[in-house]
Amino acid sequence: MSTKSTKSRPAKTTPARPATGAPTAPAAKVGAGEIRIIGGQWKRTRLKVATQPGLRPTPDRVRETLFNWLGQDLTGWRCLDAFAGTGALGLEAASRGAAAVRLVEQDAALVAQLNTLQQRLEAANVVVQRGDGISALRQTTPGTLDVVFLDPPFDSDLFLPALQAAAATLAPNGFIYLEAPQAWTDEQLSALGLAQHRHLKAGAVHAHLLRRGS
Repeated sequence: MSTKSTKSRPAKTTPARPATGAPTAPAAKVGAGEIRIIGGQWKRTRLKVATQPGLRPTPDRVRETLFNWLGQDLTGWRCLDAFAGTGALGLEAASRGAAAVRLVEQDAALVAQLNTLQQRLEAANVVVQRGDGISALRQTTPGTLDVVFLDPPFDSDLFLPALQAAAATLAPNGFIYLEAPQAWTDEQLSALGLAQHRHLKAGAVHAHLLRRGS
């Protein structure tokens, strides 16, 4: 008796589906031409900013750590961002309740951008000032600031004079936040009457939170 030969068929396959509740795409990342407010009343707000050579906004991860160090509620604080750039640090402080935030920037295009962001947020607690950050600190009444943000260009020689000027403006329990390409030693800070409170290295950035020395 003859038999009929049969060809085996490939098994049908069904496209894999993502598990229930699993994300179908990675979370959106902040683009090169924008910053994102992490906390406070403007939390998750994305702001368009210019991209310029040498402009280096503080990364989200570092900013989040900084405001964990400072505390989430800055109600009533007086702040000065001496090298404001995109305004990421000062606007974050304003979002978290700071009473007065001064954004100081020399570049005319960045100043115009900061004014646009201030108006978009309707941030009555933010003042934009065109000028030199160190001069602005030197003209500030001593002992009146709760936090000074210092993020000078990494290839500049502004770090020492900026720290000297900022130290004089601090209220008794005030802070200086400093971004630099290297860590500042206890000896260097002590000579300025400052002490390290917190430190973080993220890539090429050394983030310091400083207070008055004892």
